[in-house]
Amino acid sequence: MESFPMPPSPWHHQRNANVADDIDFDIKGQELQFLEIELDPGESAVAEAGAFVWKDASIEMTTVFGDGAGDQGGGFMGKLLGAGKRLITGESLFTTVFTHTGQGKARVAFASPTPGSILPLNLGQLGGTLICQKDSFLAAARGVSIGIHFQKRMMTGLFGGEGFIMQKLEGDGWVFVQMGGTLVERELAPGEELHVDTGCLAAYTPGVDFDLVMAGGVKSVLFGGEGLFFARLRGPGKVWIQSLPFSRLAGRMMQAASGQGGNQGEGSLLGGLGGLIGGNR
Repeated sequence: MESFPMPPSPWHHQRNANVADDIDFDIKGQELQFLEIELDPGESAVAEAGAFVWKDASIEMTTVFGDGAGDQGGGFMGKLLGAGKRLITGESLFTTVFTHTGQGKARVAFASPTPGSILPLNLGQLGGTLICQKDSFLAAARGVSIGIHFQKRMMTGLFGGEGFIMQKLEGDGWVFVQMGGTLVERELAPGEELHVDTGCLAAYTPGVDFDLVMAGGVKSVLFGGEGLFFARLRGPGKVWIQSLPFSRLAGRMMQAASGQGGNQGEGSLLGGLGGLIGGNR
């Protein structure tokens, strides 16, 4: 039987020995990806609870309260506050720290719980901060902290797709975030604007101004199926867009399970008749 090589890894990074807390990693797969991190002796990685897939035996696993960022300050109350922030942004109260205690190299792997892409970002190259959708953190080099970003505008918080609270990742190392579908990265020049479906906005750098604009006229709002608002993003900064938010996928699955989805057009007055003809009723 003829064998075929696996497709190349979409993301690969080899650590720089001159950079502290730099790590080797591979992201494997295309639609259902998983992340492999290679650790040197004494190095640690932090992951969201439940993301673990496999590890070498020399890597020890420890569950910690909060984000495992190290010195969180304030003793127990500081850790409690950090854990509370994680809970508000959709994460677990606990994270898991994986530390290589043996010799040579060792690997540990993590996977996203939903179909989509794993995006590696070096926070040190982004100014130290990334704002992203809730529940997007997957793993990181130890030292990255998970905080809260509050929307400053009332309308943005109410209709912006992610509510008033988004996730804020801070540090100077690698962080891995999970997004739905395929990812697109856009770099906006000062004053440049981009309109995005509110659910498809995955992440952006703090210099980007996030506001809302009307999706069009009354006809578009009532019958266009795209909601009342678009996210208006104004540069300078970087923006990451996800093609399939998990909420959209879950909604389609629920429609299909209840017999309301299928092959008929969304919002069509003939949808019921199409369901009967197509055998979906």
